[in-house]
Amino acid sequence: MGGSHGAGTVLLAGSTGLVGGRAVSHLLGPRAFERVVALVRREGEARSGLEPRVVDFGRLEGEPPVVAAAAVCALGTTIAKAGSPAAFRAVDVDAVVAFARFARRGGAPTFVLVSSVGASARSSNFYLRCKGEAEEAIAGLGFATFVALRPGLLLGDRQESRPAEAIGRALQPLVNPLMLGPLRRYRAVAADAVAAAAARAALDRTPGRFTWEYDAIVG
Repeated sequence: MGGSHGAGTVLLAGSTGLVGGRAVSHLLGPRAFERVVALVRREGEARSGLEPRVVDFGRLEGEPPVVAAAAVCALGTTIAKAGSPAAFRAVDVDAVVAFARFARRGGAPTFVLVSSVGASARSSNFYLRCKGEAEEAIAGLGFATFVALRPGLLLGDRQESRPAEAIGRALQPLVNPLMLGPLRRYRAVAADAVAAAAARAALDRTPGRFTWEYDAIVG
């Protein structure tokens, strides 16, 4: 993939999350986008270049489309936080796909999804199956460029507590160097690196469907 250049408007979902919150500064960086329209569930603070727009992700089909050069989706939750598998699916599949359809209505040619390493619609793991189903649904919407970022464990400070991630962060300096060959794709990665990769992908115009794992994300 190649040839990034400045553009007008980019859509963003998940701007209050670990990756999405960091993506804003990258999307508004030099030679990037002039405006980020962030779809949010509750009022957020606007700042130069950032325009929060309160929406109901369950009713996006009724929202007027926003003309944009690209869209980035960093929506995501956990089953524990959502409260049930059905509630998790409502965010990580239904809301994600609804946002993609919204972006498509606005004519965005490029869609970037923050997914997960191991995502597969045929996985026996519910979490990975949901991630894979979202990817497959978006791939069928007709974007000229679709990039799925598949990071491993995300490193960064979250607002909510996730004990398993805290343990992973502590072990990461010891474990990552041991993950070689086929295991490299499972390496933990800084949330800011994923956010930067999302911005790079959003600026790309190379047509096709792409999957970025660890090496492509940090490259």
